[in-house]
Amino acid sequence: MTYVVVENCIKCKYTDCVEVCPVDCFHEGPNFLAIDPGECIDCTLCEPECPAEAIFAEDDLPEGQENYIALNAELSEIWPVITKKIKPPADAKEWDGKPGKLDLLER
Repeated sequence: MTYVVVENCIKCKYTDCVEVCPVDCFHEGPNFLAIDPGECIDCTLCEPECPAEAIFAEDDLPEGQENYIALNAELSEIWPVITKKIKPPADAKEWDGKPGKLDLLER
């Protein structure tokens, strides 16, 4: 099992989670983070660190977020690894909790 970053990360992109990851499985895109499922060791450390509550165990994904399993795998193949916390976007709080953000994902 792996952990998965879901829709609420889009345009929020808090990076508190990356610093606690012992295997550096987070990858950074323009407005979203992805977890490499091949690297994730299911340690659970990242989930409570996410202020946007956008990280879930694969088996506990909210309904309608199952497509993010494949999306994390795809994007982690092309985006660079991120290991240090960076400042979130200035409008991150405004986007936190808004549904229907998949069309806003920048690759």
